[in-house]
Amino acid sequence: MASIAKALHLSVETTARLFEIFNFAIIFFGLGIPLARFLPRHLRQRRQTLSHNLEVARKTSQDADSRLSAVEAQLSRLDEEIAKIRAQVEEESKQDEVRIKAAIEEESARIVAAAEQEIGVAAAQARRGLRHFAADLAIEQAARQLDLTPETDRALIAEFVSSVTAGESHSGGQN
Repeated sequence: MASIAKALHLSVETTARLFEIFNFAIIFFGLGIPLARFLPRHLRQRRQTLSHNLEVARKTSQDADSRLSAVEAQLSRLDEEIAKIRAQVEEESKQDEVRIKAAIEEESARIVAAAEQEIGVAAAQARRGLRHFAADLAIEQAARQLDLTPETDRALIAEFVSSVTAGESHSGGQN
């Protein structure tokens, strides 16, 4: 550096300063000019990309908001539908309850009617049995009171035979 400073007739410090300025200029123009050409174009593309992305995000956000409002509307209608279904189920259960009560009443009426009929049949059978029993008792009692001796037996047979023969003579022998 001292030889260059002598050749240029400058001091070493000034020459060092000139080299610094020259190195700075080389670096600045070596990096600055390509950067000056590339950077604006890159920044412009980046700005366009960001603008495009922002627009897409805005549209996506609007679409999501519209879908959200549609879903919220469906949910509000769903609440109404659930309320309608709940009311319908309650009405159907009330109707089922009425039908079940009517069926129970009908069934109990049939059971009562069948029981009454069975009671009537049992009573009729009991009456017949009682009549037979009373008739048997009456016959037994009459048999005890009736004193059948051989003479009364002959008299009864003779009376029967005479009534039979008298009945044949009235009918004129038409058998």
